[in-house]
Amino acid sequence: MKNIKEILVPAFALFLICLVATALLGGTNELTADKIAQVAEEAAAKARMSVCEGAVDFQSAEINVGDSVYVCYTALDAEGNSIGYAVTTQDKSYGGTIEVMTGFDTEGKITGVEILTISDTPGLGMNAKSENFRNNYLGKTGELTVSKTPTAENEIQAITGATITSDAVTRCVNAATAVIEAAKGGAN
Repeated sequence: MKNIKEILVPAFALFLICLVATALLGGTNELTADKIAQVAEEAAAKARMSVCEGAVDFQSAEINVGDSVYVCYTALDAEGNSIGYAVTTQDKSYGGTIEVMTGFDTEGKITGVEILTISDTPGLGMNAKSENFRNNYLGKTGELTVSKTPTAENEIQAITGATITSDAVTRCVNAATAVIEAAKGGAN
């Protein structure tokens, strides 16, 4: 049978190692939090410009849809006229949370889809970032669904081997469509 010292010394050493590691991780997070937020905002601004071609500025407004609050960006041209909208939405995908920026023209047609964050399987779900997949959404309106063999106007071609990811992106786009409909309807 071991004596108490043989048990407490390694346990205390392990406790100290964990304490130091936790402090270092917390300190690193504190030092980098502002930079991470800045990089994320720059990526979102770039995505807004990408999904709303021709925009030179954006005005933001909070829109309530059900129990959720979204930020809707109105895209403005050089004269300050509204030329479209951009909305960021999130949903659960295969590898975790996916964040999608969707752009619309003033009539509610989709003008662009950008994947902001995704951590799905490389070579499968990560193909959602490909322009080929994202272009499936262009010009569409209303509620969209995913199909392996799309035949209707409101169906999106699923990524082979990544139907969960395809569904997640489409749910994000549908949520953004609901935000735009609420924004255009004056719901706030």
